[in-house]
This record gives sequence, structure tokens and C-alpha cells, in this order.
Amino acid sequence: MKELRIIGGKARGRRIRSVPGETTRPITDKVREALFNIIGPDIQGASVLDLFAGTGSVGIEALSRGAKYVCFVDFNWHPVATIRDNLKSTGLIDGGEVIRADAITFLGHPPNNQFDYIFVAPPQYKKIWSKALLSLDIQIGWLSDDAWVIVQIHPIEYESIGQELQIQNLVEFNQRHYGSTLLVFYRRSGENIID
Repeated sequence: MKELRIIGGKARGRRIRSVPGETTRPITDKVREALFNIIGPDIQGASVLDLFAGTGSVGIEALSRGAKYVCFVDFNWHPVATIRDNLKSTGLIDGGEVIRADAITFLGHPPNNQFDYIFVAPPQYKKIWSKALLSLDIQIGWLSDDAWVIVQIHPIEYESIGQELQIQNLVEFNQRHYGSTLLVFYRRSGENIID
């Protein structure tokens, strides 16, 4: 079982476990570090929704770097148990909530919280990322006024559907390529973003 590490913040250097088997595709340390370099100090005090959370490495990295609260959502028992173990082993359990739920169904409910960052990294090649984005576009109340939605997909997934998405309340404002990983950034329409 592959081990990952927390890159920055109070849990820096701590090891976290991967989910057993081949059902998840953890974000690499390199891409995670690049992501948090983009977010920068704005993560401090932020609330984060980690959808299709897998190992929980993105949300745990956020907590380590000063996020106030992270909600981890995954449908399968193995990721849910792994996230809980990883929160305990990093000493960050107080800031995290782990919910076992289908992410699309979860997003379809009326929002009970607003998030500053929503990270979407679903199983590949199933167009699930676009369903999640469309759900967030409809239930825009999940996002705080200046929130970012960050989608992690393979570039081929974006090429097949990304530019044709019919979204009304979200707008793409940035992309970053890291080999076979593409990060696509969205924000509420009408918000000013300084890159």
C-alpha cells in the first residue's frame, strides 16, 4: 500500500495511508504542492469540501495549512475508513468531518454549509466531474461569494466535454497542466479574480 506525505503546515512530513486496492487515484505530491502554492495563504481559516475524497490528502493538506474546517465526502467504506485513520494519525481530526455519501446526491440537497474551496476529483473517464460541476452550478449556495471550485481530471476528459458544459452560475478562470493531470478552476460568475 503506497504511502503519501503531508507537504506543508503543522502536519508536514507526516505519512498518510492510501486506500487499499485500485479504486482511487490519489493526487501526486507534486500536483498537491502546486495546488496549494496557487491557493497560498488564503487557505488559512477557509472551509473546504473534498468530494470523492479518496485518501483525504487534499483536505488533510488544507487542515495542516490552517483551514478551519474540511468536509470529506466519499461513497465507499474503504476511503471513509482511510480518511478517518489519516485524520487521526496526523492529529487533525478535530477540523474534519467525514461523510459517507454519493457526491452527486449530496450536492443535490439544499446546502447546509458554504465552502471557500470545493475540490472535485472523481473516478476517471465517467463524466462524473461534469455532473458534479452541473450540480454545484444549480445549487450555487454551496459556494461562498468568492469560492473556487477546483476539478482534477485527465486532460482528455476536459477535451471531450469541458468547453461544452452548460453552466450559468460558474465560470472557468484558470487551468494548470501537470503531465496527465489537469486542474481546472471555476468561480462564481461576476466575481473578480486576480491571477
